[in-house]
Amino acid sequence: MAKKEMLVAAIENGTVIDHIPAEKTYQVANLLHLQDLRTPVTIGYNYRSKKLVTKGIIKVSNKFFNDEEINRLSVVAPNIILSIIKDYEVVEKKKVETPDELRGIVKCNNPKCITNNEPMQTVFNVVDKEHGILKCRYCDKEQQIENVELL
Repeated sequence: MAKKEMLVAAIENGTVIDHIPAEKTYQVANLLHLQDLRTPVTIGYNYRSKKLVTKGIIKVSNKFFNDEEINRLSVVAPNIILSIIKDYEVVEKKKVETPDELRGIVKCNNPKCITNNEPMQTVFNVVDKEHGILKCRYCDKEQQIENVELL
């Protein structure tokens, strides 16, 4: 029987963010403002992965993310897995998927769009999830999800 080692310590309560493309690990951490938390955060980077070649993993003690935070994650790293941990056990797993609509998350890249000239929230419809195409509800400008600027 092969000896297994735990690469990152288990957490009692909190969230494990797994299957992050390695190059997106720190972007995910910044997006969730993990540097501002006062609870332990463990960031693992460049772990071997069957699906991704290399992956990142983030463990956040005593923090559970809301839908808005999870939607922000979907913009930079769709298909990551959030595991909700309670009393050292995984009680729920969520696959982060891009929602049909993104509100107040990304900036429209059309300088003439009303959202760039008036104090109002952006709204994008995700018109093609497979190819990552967003369409501004106000000016109809399309943009690629990998090229967006986050608010």
